[in-house]
Amino acid sequence: MAERAEASLLARVRPGRGARVAAVLRRLAAMPARDPFAFAGLTIYAAFVLVALFADLLASNPPLEIVFTKAGRLAANLPPSAEFPLGTTNLGRDIYAQLVFGTRSALAVGLSAAIVVASVGTIVGLVAGYFGGWFDTVLMRIADMALSLPFLPFVVVLTGFLGASTWNIVLAVALLLWPNSARVIRSQVLTVRERAYIEAARVTGARPWRILFIHVAPNILPLSFVYGAIAIGWAIITEAGISFLGFGDSTSVSWGYMLQDAFSSQALSRGQYHWFGPPGICIMLIVVAGFFISRGYEEVFIPKLRD
Repeated sequence: MAERAEASLLARVRPGRGARVAAVLRRLAAMPARDPFAFAGLTIYAAFVLVALFADLLASNPPLEIVFTKAGRLAANLPPSAEFPLGTTNLGRDIYAQLVFGTRSALAVGLSAAIVVASVGTIVGLVAGYFGGWFDTVLMRIADMALSLPFLPFVVVLTGFLGASTWNIVLAVALLLWPNSARVIRSQVLTVRERAYIEAARVTGARPWRILFIHVAPNILPLSFVYGAIAIGWAIITEAGISFLGFGDSTSVSWGYMLQDAFSSQALSRGQYHWFGPPGICIMLIVVAGFFISRGYEEVFIPKLRD
């Protein structure tokens, strides 16, 4: 009976959840056609996703395999050609194959970190903002401590202790980036919890956790998406930086691994722009794509910006 009364009272003060979700989905689908930022970001992401999915078809050589010319000689430091579109490294590895397979590592790190950052930040922000009191105090002080840590040195130390692994980099990024989304979501929850439909749910006897996840959470999930998109870029940059410093997983080819290999082989001094240029451009593109998506969709996710 309490749930029926809750539904009846809530229906008077706010539109149905299904109608709101349908409206948001329609705006999401139409946004790329109206906003060049959203269109550009989604196009770049779609291109990288396709490359990652079909990497085995796009690259004929394994990324760490030493290749030879048709004459049987080691294919070392070869310039771009029809056989090797981006040339080869000083050890005779196909740079194009490394670039293609590095897309998988970049997306794995970026998407994994985004999911963890958005999930942890959302839960912490919801609990701290809705319940307040000592929940808020303890969680926000933990967030302050995480924000006070230097980002790159912390990641280096953590991967040094836990070992060079892609997932350890994801863990380090998640540990330091969740406070940003948590603090913003908390501030939004402080506003949402005072609205009429939330008070109506309390009057009908709805339990706090039901109110939190059924009535409050849907209003702040768009913010989680925005910070998740931003976290993708941060995670990819961090993985590239850690790999460049030599703390990355040596068994997995990434764009940072390629840059570190090119730097240690003095490719820049020899003018081998085809070696260190493409991975740097790919890092820049996928990071900019995350910014474009968050910029293009912020008016959908944050309706106040449309006013």
